[in-house]
Amino acid sequence: MMSAAGKSGAMLEEDPDQTYENVLAEIQSFELPIEATLRSVYDDQPNAHKKFMEKLDACIRNHDKEIEKMCNFHHQGFVDAITELLKVRTDAEKLKVQVTDTNRRFQDAGKEVIVQTEDIIRCRIQQRNITTVVEKLQLCLPVLEMYSKLKEQMSTKRYYSALKTMEQLENVYFPRVSQYRFCQLMIENLPKLREDIKEISMSDLKDFLESIRKHSDKIGETAMKQAQQQKIFTVTLQKQNNVKFGKTMYINDRIPEERNEIVLKHAFEEEDENEEEGDEETFENYYRKQRKKQARLVLQPQSNMHETVDGYRRYFTQIVGFFVVEDHILHVTQGLVTRAYTDELWNMALSKIIAVLRAHSSYCTDPDLVLELKNLIVIFADTLQGYGFPVNRLFDLLFEIRDQYNETLLKKWAGVFRDIFEEDNYSPIPIVSEEEYRAIISKFPFQDPDLEKQPFPKKLPMSQSVPHIYIQVKEFIYASLKFSESLHRSSTEIDDMLRKSTNLLLTRTLSSCLLNLIKKPHIGLTELVQIIINTTHLEQACKYLEDFITNITNISQETVHTTRLYGLSTFKDARHAAEGEIYTKLNQKIDEFVQLADYDWTMSEPDGRASGYLMDLINFLRSIFQVFTHLPTNSSDHAAMSGKVAQTACMSACQHLSTSLMQMLLDSELKQISMGAVQQFNLDVIQCELFASSEPVPGFQGDTLQLAFIDLRQLLDLFMVWDWSTYLADYGQPASKYLRVNPNTALTLLEKMKDTSKKNNIFAQFRKNDRDKQKLIETVVKQLRSLVNGMSQHT
Repeated sequence: MMSAAGKSGAMLEEDPDQTYENVLAEIQSFELPIEATLRSVYDDQPNAHKKFMEKLDACIRNHDKEIEKMCNFHHQGFVDAITELLKVRTDAEKLKVQVTDTNRRFQDAGKEVIVQTEDIIRCRIQQRNITTVVEKLQLCLPVLEMYSKLKEQMSTKRYYSALKTMEQLENVYFPRVSQYRFCQLMIENLPKLREDIKEISMSDLKDFLESIRKHSDKIGETAMKQAQQQKIFTVTLQKQNNVKFGKTMYINDRIPEERNEIVLKHAFEEEDENEEEGDEETFENYYRKQRKKQARLVLQPQSNMHETVDGYRRYFTQIVGFFVVEDHILHVTQGLVTRAYTDELWNMALSKIIAVLRAHSSYCTDPDLVLELKNLIVIFADTLQGYGFPVNRLFDLLFEIRDQYNETLLKKWAGVFRDIFEEDNYSPIPIVSEEEYRAIISKFPFQDPDLEKQPFPKKLPMSQSVPHIYIQVKEFIYASLKFSESLHRSSTEIDDMLRKSTNLLLTRTLSSCLLNLIKKPHIGLTELVQIIINTTHLEQACKYLEDFITNITNISQETVHTTRLYGLSTFKDARHAAEGEIYTKLNQKIDEFVQLADYDWTMSEPDGRASGYLMDLINFLRSIFQVFTHLPTNSSDHAAMSGKVAQTACMSACQHLSTSLMQMLLDSELKQISMGAVQQFNLDVIQCELFASSEPVPGFQGDTLQLAFIDLRQLLDLFMVWDWSTYLADYGQPASKYLRVNPNTALTLLEKMKDTSKKNNIFAQFRKNDRDKQKLIETVVKQLRSLVNGMSQHT
């Protein structure tokens, strides 16, 4: 919009008269300020003031005229009004007197009302003040109550609640009454209280840590007992419900929170509010640091822990107590420990626990101690699993310990087997009554219809060690089964474990004990034969052991991948070893007799009878083979077995005797042999052949046994009849009379006879027959050497 000065300037550029009119109109419009308008009148034209004043006077005159007209127009009405006022003057004075009187009366009457009104106003003010005070008190009272509660909590050492109360005071109550001085005093006092709580709480936390350290073993012991009781209850309940063996019997229920309270009562009676937050991070760090130190101490075992089960029990109870407390702290506090922290701590502890158990269990040589350790580990794992800690690695460790347990069992049963073998008399079991017979067959699966028909007294073919061994194998299976219980494994896995451990017992432990027994010096030939019979019955009993395992595990032998027992190979090997030992001992005895031989190798004439040592040897062999053939054989199988052993032993003995006699002739230390010595030696060989032809052991066909001496017979016949021309002519022919005579053997013996002839016939050169014989020997020697050299070149 244009200002007043601007508008006035524009007006003066138009007609001056019109311009002044406009200015006057503006002045009469009462628009203020009018300085700019007047300034434009005086500044724009000369004599403007005069002209403007003239216009102003004319305007005033016009207004006076209008006012006069208006007054003249209203004058009569004014006169009439004055006249009317004069008329009512008297009435007005009367009215005034009346009003004054009325006012006086009202004033007199209102004094009491005023007094009462003032009282009412005063009461209203008091009421308002009271209301204000009540409102303020209602605002302050909760603060005071909370502060009083804080004091009470401090006095009763409920510091955790006190801290919560402080937090509420600071965040909720104090802001409402912060304008009051008492509130400021309270606010100023809170830091001191908080610091006191922090110091007291730290002290209480230290006491708490020390308390749970001291009582960890009691806490753990109680927790493990409760876990074991719960497991027993569960197993009993499942058995009542006809739960089959091998089904998982463990119920993976978390131990209820009430148990935490029961367990922890043994450690401390204070409320968990003693675990204060205070400076939360400080307390958390301190608590975790101290608990980690305690964990390292708890996880450190005693050096002799492996010596007794109590050492392992103390170790486990302390660890369980430690982690039960940690789990309790996790669930009743906020932030002091977290699930991630407890998991990390448990994983660290679990690795240490496994390493400790693996190391210390390796020192255990008592299977009962290993079994108790296994039971403790199972209870330990079940307890901590009930609190939510993963324990699969512990059950994996148990499979390692199971192998060690089996090793300790094998060592223990090796001693048991040795004792049984030491106590055995290696004679058939005599039975004098039906009760004795039933008692034995109730322990050992023996069936022989022919024997049952025989009257008492009678004898079982096996010796006492057989039923004892069978019983102990079953005891071993039971002992092995004890470790497999509570491992949360299926019946198939348990069946497989039992069969594998039983196979180890048979193929390694029992087999080793049998082989050691067979090698013992005091075990004679008769005992060895009885051992062969025993192993046969033990082998036959293996199928009953398989049935025994099947009845335990309810796993059929027809199931795919079912492990079989290796009794057949075990006892077969033992029989072969016993047979070999029979042959070895028999040959050793023959060697003992042969060493008694005392030939006069330079004798001119034989004694006319066989050597004494040889006749003693033959008599010994006859008695031994009579024992073999007269062993009790209650079945055709036993008879065949005994006969086979006797035949093989007899053939082996004859072959060994023949070889020993041949070696005696060809001994390099023997330098000369006379014809008389050869004739005496021939008499001994004839006795050997007579023994072979007398059928010392039944069952040989034809002259099979005599063939053991065929090499000696042909060699001696060659020297006795001096049939060298036939030998040399027929050598190498299949129908040769001396087919079994080796040229090298004949040459060796002939050279020894040649040397003897030279020494014993000093004057032989004067006798024509002797000279011819000596020449013949030399000629034969040359031909034999040529034959031997030819054989060497051909070879």
